[in-house]
Order: sequence, then C-alpha cells, then structure tokens
Amino acid sequence: MKSEGHPDYHFINVVMTDGTTYKTRSTYGKEGDTLSLDIDPKSHPAWTGGSAQLMDRGGRLSRFKDKFKGFVK
Repeated sequence: MKSEGHPDYHFINVVMTDGTTYKTRSTYGKEGDTLSLDIDPKSHPAWTGGSAQLMDRGGRLSRFKDKFKGFVK
C-alpha cells in the first residue's frame, strides 16, 4: 500500500464555544494544533432547540397557509 495515499491522522485539541477543551484524533493541522469552534452542539439552535421565531412577511409560508386554509380541521 502506498504511504502517500492516507493523510496524517494525529491528536489535536478542540476548544468549544464555552471554553471547554478536549483531545481528539483528526487530519486537521499538525500534531498538537488547536481547533477553536465558532458553532458547536452546546450553542447552536439546531441542537439546543433554540427559541428562533419563523418570520414570514407575505412570503412562501403565507401563500401556503392561504392555499390550504380549511384543508385540515
């Protein structure tokens, strides 16, 4: 097997948005590098069930609701 066919797989440090760190293996950077996350499962609304409201001002959602108004009771 060719040695250049596989990337270097080594340990790096990952820093979460709240400052916690952990070690994992990755192909990112070099041995001992630090990866600082901007978004992670502790802070992103997709994982936390965020309180974002759906904003629609006469767009697709309003047209859909008007089209199927009274369809399901």
